[in-house]
Amino acid sequence: MTTTTLANARVVLPDEVVHASVEIDGDRIIGLGAPDASGEDMAGDYLLPGLVELHTDQVESHYQPRPRRFWDPLTAVISHDAQMAASGITTVFDALRIGSGPGDRTVSQSAGTLIEAIVHAAEEGLLRADHLVHLRCEVATDDVIEAFEEVGGHDRVRLVSLMDHTPGQRQYADVSAFRTYMRGKHRFTDEEFEAHVAELHVRAEKYSDVNRREMARRARERGITMAAHDDATALHVAESTDLGVRISEFPTTETAARAARAAGQLIVMGAPNIVRGGSHSGNVAAQDLLVEGLLDILSSDYVPASPLQAAFSLFGRDLVTLPQAAALVSGNPARAIGLDDRGEIAAGRRADLVRVRAHRPIVGNLPEGALVPIVRGVWREGSRVA
Repeated sequence: MTTTTLANARVVLPDEVVHASVEIDGDRIIGLGAPDASGEDMAGDYLLPGLVELHTDQVESHYQPRPRRFWDPLTAVISHDAQMAASGITTVFDALRIGSGPGDRTVSQSAGTLIEAIVHAAEEGLLRADHLVHLRCEVATDDVIEAFEEVGGHDRVRLVSLMDHTPGQRQYADVSAFRTYMRGKHRFTDEEFEAHVAELHVRAEKYSDVNRREMARRARERGITMAAHDDATALHVAESTDLGVRISEFPTTETAARAARAAGQLIVMGAPNIVRGGSHSGNVAAQDLLVEGLLDILSSDYVPASPLQAAFSLFGRDLVTLPQAAALVSGNPARAIGLDDRGEIAAGRRADLVRVRAHRPIVGNLPEGALVPIVRGVWREGSRVA
């Protein structure tokens, strides 16, 4: 086994930050030592547990960088992986959508293609981060069950989310936000948009409820952790709780977040919501939920660097301590998904670590006091990967 010492660091522990060294034997942390121990000098930078990312759509963006234009899946996965590691993420749940929308049967097919590429890259030792799979199950579609049967049995599938993006409810209660998104992505005319929305409503009426129940049943049978996506009401949360959901992803209202907390669900919000100062869809602000004690986990969603940036923004503005910030992006997501071997800097845990220098900017438009995290090193299971 290889012994490594990362010395002269400000080590972020679950309850405090200490000036110390971190001792590593092979792939595990064996303990803390004196800050001036012989080893690689961290120059007083912070050492945090490697981030655990439960929901990133970015592998799909690498695979399909333009509408109906596809990249090679293996090189897409490798590029995505490098971006994750450079953002301090050492465990990533690649969120792959299943359930094809009107006129596009490639969505569900892409999930299988990308899982195959992820598995190959992992088995060949090509990846920096540890990759698992999160299936985003669009229940208001006619092929989501079929797609789940094709890919849901893979051992890397550890999380499914039950989603319904039909406009007029949940994430897109404000249909104008959906219009802006779809016109930007697909260049719809007004007539095309109205026809698309009408078709989505027909499909939702036919498939949404029955597929949500059936997807939940199949996930329970396979022991896969379930998340509810974009719950907006207490009734939504009651339904998801009855289905066996453990995680509330991106609740759109404080009412839904409070119901999720009462039901014992862990609450995930998008880190871009924190960084931007609000939801791009006009829903509840993640910072407001944090202040009310209704936020457990931050996820990158569509910006890989955002969890670490959000953590240091919150810390720099005295809204959380640094251990609390680390819990939002490392400890709590690991606990939510049952990965008890990572998420904290402690003896016996995986040596998944990120070295960060906090920069206080004098340019830009960040909130006053926000710190910018500069990633200066990343280790996964004791090996330097970025």
